[in-house]
Amino acid sequence: MYALVDCNNFFVSCERAFQPGLEGRPVVVLSNNDGCVVARSNESKAMGIKMGTPFFKVKYLVDQGKLVVRSSNYTLYGDLSARVMSLLSEVAPKLEVYSIDEAFMNMDGVPDSDLPGICRELIVKIRRWTGIPVSIGIARTKTLGKVANHFAKKYKGYMGVCVIDTDEKMHKALSLTPIGDVWGIGWRGTPKLKALGVETALDFVSRPREWVHERMGIVGVRTWSELQGIRMVEEEKEEKEEKRMSICTLDDLDELTQRVSDFAGKCAEKLRKEGTAAGTVGVFIHTNRFREDLEQYYPNASIRMEVPANSTPEIVGAALKALKLVYRPGFEYKRAGVIVADIVDADSIQQTLFGFDSSARDRDDRISKVMDMVNTSGKNVLRLGTQRGGHYADGIRREFCSGLYTTSWSDLIEVR
Repeated sequence: MYALVDCNNFFVSCERAFQPGLEGRPVVVLSNNDGCVVARSNESKAMGIKMGTPFFKVKYLVDQGKLVVRSSNYTLYGDLSARVMSLLSEVAPKLEVYSIDEAFMNMDGVPDSDLPGICRELIVKIRRWTGIPVSIGIARTKTLGKVANHFAKKYKGYMGVCVIDTDEKMHKALSLTPIGDVWGIGWRGTPKLKALGVETALDFVSRPREWVHERMGIVGVRTWSELQGIRMVEEEKEEKEEKRMSICTLDDLDELTQRVSDFAGKCAEKLRKEGTAAGTVGVFIHTNRFREDLEQYYPNASIRMEVPANSTPEIVGAALKALKLVYRPGFEYKRAGVIVADIVDADSIQQTLFGFDSSARDRDDRISKVMDMVNTSGKNVLRLGTQRGGHYADGIRREFCSGLYTTSWSDLIEVR
């Protein structure tokens, strides 16, 4: 059996864990640069605030005291996520972290009758030790686990744990699950299926396999099979995905240079932390697509590294080369970002035979190691000249950011 553990309203829950005064109040968390709503409490959902709503559209509610807003605090969220996942790993024979707030526990070998009790004890422990409320869905497959988790979260009678372990329960759950809520269908597949008369997950599994394959291919068949309790999605091998960071910026090249440097430096730091290196460094800059009165420009460029790198000087240097290729004056840029791709294990890097200065690489690597040791607070205490420091460590505007309660000595909560 699989047990899908999902942290409830995770970003909001992280804020509430250290600010209990936010309990019961409408709270939203904003995206990078305080742009759009990316997380909502149940109370803010009840107010009709949608995911992706631009902040300026709900700012009047903040001004009136009817809504609490917080900037994204990914350092805090990441640390609390790691703590939750650590507790899960103590229970699960095999754990697959799916996202910052979700994980699949493969409970094969654990008696099915023991699972509800184990999961309820885990819910209590996670809440007590981290302050984060979680819901758990238990089923034969990952996709059914997602369905079960939805019911565990929606209905209080389940006390946080929903189990789909019989055909009868599966039939009822699928009949109550809109097709758009099925993992693997999504917003793209939903209109097409609804047009064909498929409104629920049960409607979907009632169609013949050939019908599903003809319209949705092998991916659709996998989802169709999983909803019937047939495992098709096994544990995925951990892969190094591209690391992307985006920032808000102005039309001044110096300002863009500083902020792109900030982000490139952060990417390099993450690469080193994961023991990887990037073969390509890319930069994009975008104007504000909502400003129809302004001329639009959405360029991007990539620099291929001669040898994959993860040192701050090399990654930042490549990012600034890419920036110079695409920058044009006269535009009001709203977004910019750095993407590192073609990621490989740092230990597997092979040097080129000609034209590569290994002594410079050694120097940059030593500099980066020293920077990592000094910058333990998450701020650019030690940085390149093109980077900004302190509050602007990653180039993101966070007007409503909470403290780094678990990773910064200066932000530790004081009890009087």
